[in-house]
Amino acid sequence: MLQLDAAKREYSKAEYNRRLTKRIDRSRASIEFKHRNVSAVLQGLGEVWLQGYVPAASFQMSLVDAVMSWMEKSPEWMNRPPGTFVDHFKSELREEGSPLWVGPPPTQSNSPPPADLDKLMEIAKRFNVAERDERNRALGRAGELRVLNHERATLSAAGRSDLAEKVKWTSEDFGDGAGYDIASFENDGREKLIEVKTTRGWERTPFYISRNEYDVANENRDAWCLLRLWNFDREPKAFEIRPPLERHVSLVATNFRATPN
Repeated sequence: MLQLDAAKREYSKAEYNRRLTKRIDRSRASIEFKHRNVSAVLQGLGEVWLQGYVPAASFQMSLVDAVMSWMEKSPEWMNRPPGTFVDHFKSELREEGSPLWVGPPPTQSNSPPPADLDKLMEIAKRFNVAERDERNRALGRAGELRVLNHERATLSAAGRSDLAEKVKWTSEDFGDGAGYDIASFENDGREKLIEVKTTRGWERTPFYISRNEYDVANENRDAWCLLRLWNFDREPKAFEIRPPLERHVSLVATNFRATPN
């Protein structure tokens, strides 16, 4: 059903439910709840899930293995282009794209964390979701382009077309070594250095921050910010965090530099 949804093809959830009821001798309600379990697994894996099946995390880890097995056998799904589920995605990436919805970080929102957060985070850690997103160059580049156009649209809407014309896609023009991706401006003309992190998953999907990005953030505390894009395949949203990063995220060392004695 996810693949049919992504392909913009019609399908009937009720019909799939009826087929499964005949095959596995389970009630309609039981199958509906299992689909919600699958949604929760996909949420933990930083993936999209089928709309209408609200994630329910009362599942066994064997279901995670089953979902991962399907994903590994479905390269056409895993390698799908960013923004697969939205018809207007390509227009949003053009320069006239509208500003993004930018809200508070999940730790500062009024919504309490889900009761099953630890279980979802354990799934993300086990399957290294942050590294997967980091390696997805097409996703990362699409996110940066979306933020580039967001910055230009936001400045233009504020009457600062002069600044909008000066916004630069630093990582595209000069590579990833700067410690930020977009060089933009605040409405009053102050410098704004934006590092973009993009995921198809929900707002609490983990992400990587490099040592260089961390150092540049601390050296430019008044200008540097991280814009986290989430739900990118369906309806891209974002939240912003500023240094010190430890105030907003838990930083865990993942490797060490080793120098022979």
